[in-house]
Amino acid sequence: MKFIESETLELKKSTSEIKEAVISIVSILNKNQHGELFFGIKNNGTVIGQNVTGKTLRDVSKSIADNIEPKIYPHISPIKTDRKSCIKVRFKGNDIPYFAYGRAYIRVADEDRQLSAKELEKLILGKNKDKLRWDTDLCKEAKITDINAKKVKSFLKNSGLKYDTVGNALEKLRLMSDDKILNTAVILFAKKPHAFFPNARLRCAVFGTTDTSVTIDMQDFEGDIFYLIEKAEGYILKNIHIGMKLEGLRRVDVPEIDKAAFREAIINAFCHRDYREFDSVNIAVFKDRVEIRSPGLLYGGLTIETIRTKMVSERRNELIAEMLHRVHFIEKWGRGIKLILSKEPDTKFSEVGTKFITTFIRKSYYEGRKGVEDTTQKKVVEKVVEKVVEKLTPTRQSIISHMQQNKTISAKELSGIVGISQRKIQENISWLKEKGLIKRIGPDKGGYWEVVRK
Repeated sequence: MKFIESETLELKKSTSEIKEAVISIVSILNKNQHGELFFGIKNNGTVIGQNVTGKTLRDVSKSIADNIEPKIYPHISPIKTDRKSCIKVRFKGNDIPYFAYGRAYIRVADEDRQLSAKELEKLILGKNKDKLRWDTDLCKEAKITDINAKKVKSFLKNSGLKYDTVGNALEKLRLMSDDKILNTAVILFAKKPHAFFPNARLRCAVFGTTDTSVTIDMQDFEGDIFYLIEKAEGYILKNIHIGMKLEGLRRVDVPEIDKAAFREAIINAFCHRDYREFDSVNIAVFKDRVEIRSPGLLYGGLTIETIRTKMVSERRNELIAEMLHRVHFIEKWGRGIKLILSKEPDTKFSEVGTKFITTFIRKSYYEGRKGVEDTTQKKVVEKVVEKVVEKLTPTRQSIISHMQQNKTISAKELSGIVGISQRKIQENISWLKEKGLIKRIGPDKGGYWEVVRK
């Protein structure tokens, strides 16, 4: 029989190499969870034999028992090969990481290498991956009455599923276990998710320069993931420059950062963030860039290089990702980074401290610095808008005026102030939106009006 060292086989010339043998056993266990070791065979495969007595076998067993943690119980037996006596040690164990003499090792080909602190951490996290998943943990304090039925109904409708009760819906979506509600259900559908998780929060800020020395605006939002995603999107749109172009006679808004690109980055931030970190998702709008900061570094061994060049995805919150996929917020196959780069090729990804940061360049800043600006198109659009404004009726002028004073004013409130029916108010609002004079930021409930030009 020919013996060749490998990731699961180690050869020692004699029990004089017992310390090295113990290290090899630990290395193989940490890599493959099973293996074999022979005493009496040189590492080139030459059988030289080994003196084997009852005491020899007991000494090997004692060395393994005394110096490997957690404990293993190998099968140690004398064998004959090439008519020479040898010792065979067969071992297995799944309780990784294993330590020899207080240190952890890993098998690389036929060699034993000591694990670094980072590699050891990765091994432990890999072992406990499912146990450590936040999204599938039970939220022990939450009850069915804490879940918002309207949110669940809306989600099921968008998923193409039928609703009967909140409990049955959560069971159907695998968001309950042993009649207990999972964290994912709370962060998506609770009436007040922040009552259970203080980091169910979005923090936004606008800075007057390219650093944080001058703060112009700061806002915090609390709520479920869907609400926070929409708030983040609206905040960026509100605080970056919106260009204009004409498609026929229609005025079309063109944000300086592609909307689909930064929306994808926002969704990724909430989907893949580390919810065990107390920090929130942060939006920082600077003069030259917009940063979307998410607690938690890349997951599953991914690097900046791999996410830019490979269509791969390792999800820290698989269940949250599955829920967002059901309502078409994310792609199943990790195409989000590719979408961002296709829309905004200059996007930068970085890891700073414990945060993953997506940075979008603000084109207006760099175009202004270079003196490059397409003023002809801008002037044409401005003239078109000015002519439309000159033709506004007193009613429409009044609607615009009140929207400027109260961005969240409703059609019902406008009806009472202006003195016409809600239907007429809606007709005038539709006309103003079509002409590009106002726009709605966010949903009907929770959104606000923005007057583009007075």
